[in-house]
Amino acid sequence: MLLTFVILYLLASIAIGLVAATRVHNTRDFVLAGRTLPLYVVTATVFATWFGSETVLGISSTFIKEGLRGIVADPFGSSMCLVLVGLFFAARLYRMNLLTIGDYYRVRYNAAAELLVSFAIVVSYLGWLSAQIVVIGLVFTVVTGGAVSMSAGIVIGAAVVLVYTLWGGMYSVAWTNFVQMVVILLGLAYIAYVVSGKAGGVGTVVSHAHAAGKLEFWPKPEARDLLAFIAALVTMMFGSIPQQDVFQRVNSARTERVAVVGSIAGGVLYFLFAFVPIFLAYSATLIDPKMVGELVEKDHQSILPTLIMDHTPLLAQIVFFGALLSAVMSTASGTLLAPSVTFTENILKKLLRTELTDRQFLWTMRAVVAGFGAAVTVFALHSESTIYEMVVGAYKVTLVAAFVPLVFGLYWKRATTQGALAAILGGFFTWIGLEIAAPDAIVPPQLAGLVASAAGMLAGSLLPQVYTARGGGEARV
Repeated sequence: MLLTFVILYLLASIAIGLVAATRVHNTRDFVLAGRTLPLYVVTATVFATWFGSETVLGISSTFIKEGLRGIVADPFGSSMCLVLVGLFFAARLYRMNLLTIGDYYRVRYNAAAELLVSFAIVVSYLGWLSAQIVVIGLVFTVVTGGAVSMSAGIVIGAAVVLVYTLWGGMYSVAWTNFVQMVVILLGLAYIAYVVSGKAGGVGTVVSHAHAAGKLEFWPKPEARDLLAFIAALVTMMFGSIPQQDVFQRVNSARTERVAVVGSIAGGVLYFLFAFVPIFLAYSATLIDPKMVGELVEKDHQSILPTLIMDHTPLLAQIVFFGALLSAVMSTASGTLLAPSVTFTENILKKLLRTELTDRQFLWTMRAVVAGFGAAVTVFALHSESTIYEMVVGAYKVTLVAAFVPLVFGLYWKRATTQGALAAILGGFFTWIGLEIAAPDAIVPPQLAGLVASAAGMLAGSLLPQVYTARGGGEARV
């Protein structure tokens, strides 16, 4: 019965995506849904930006091991990212009427900045999307009792997400996200009700977590702990702002006001609801402490699925895995589309050096979506990182290379192309050098990279200009 439901749900998701795909007639429809999305859909798709495998399984299992202090990056940093986008970035970027976030770096700086940042953005999605695909594989393994292997489940999950994203682009992503958000909210609320009754109520669970020290949030007043805390927070809060999936969801809005309000509302909704999986997973420590003790070190990401399978009725199992699949696919579809679009528009188009018609460009984009989907599937099959590690690690590269040029370009008129390139290269090489030479230093590599990026922007912009190309033009001295 459970497997049958999972299969039917996947087929329904494909059907919704393919129906939405009938509205795609050109590249702008494929990338930005024709800029027609109403507020409730924008809110849903912004919420779905983060509410994926890491929220249901990654954050919840990390909380059991490390408490609130261990999940500062997500949901605290990630939800603040969406609120900050709405407050400071959505309106300004919406008015520019761009196809991708990579286009901003070309318009504000030059083609070199566009290529460097776009490459960083594309690379950052490997871990993020892989985390979603891995969980679909986990779902198939759990609901079939191991009859479908993890590897086979990963391939099946990637194929499902690929089918409707390939044809419908942002239209399919947005409308499937809306349906999936409804399933997530209703499904997890029901599961919380069921599990709460078995654990003795919400108050009992919260009191137990407090007594165990899991609700301690602030770091110890020591340099290493404080800097690690700040680095974890800004990695998601700032590093995920210059990302194509966030940009794409916000800029698909019908109006500028919808873009702003939808981003803030989606961020707030995500923060509030991210604590439901945390509550569910921690309830397992009261309901089945032996199971938690066995899995916490061996495979802590399986604690919540095991709790549901072993201690809830069939209806609750169906609802939970439906909500989990909704969460994963809503995030996976957007994170498959975003790097594919960025690569096609900001990298491949430059390499081809030939003009494509809109129809040719649209089909090229679809081919890249298929290729990126295959690459991520291979990456997921061979990755040994946890879901939480894959997600948080994904945004270090955009934090050190893309965030500073975006902020300074929007809010500092004196920011120059020379400053942007110094920020991109200085931030990246400082970060990667420290990751290799001193990954456990007191100052985390990505935090040092962010500081170097800001220093590069200031120095490069204020010193005499040797490299002053703007807007994709040729460099001139």
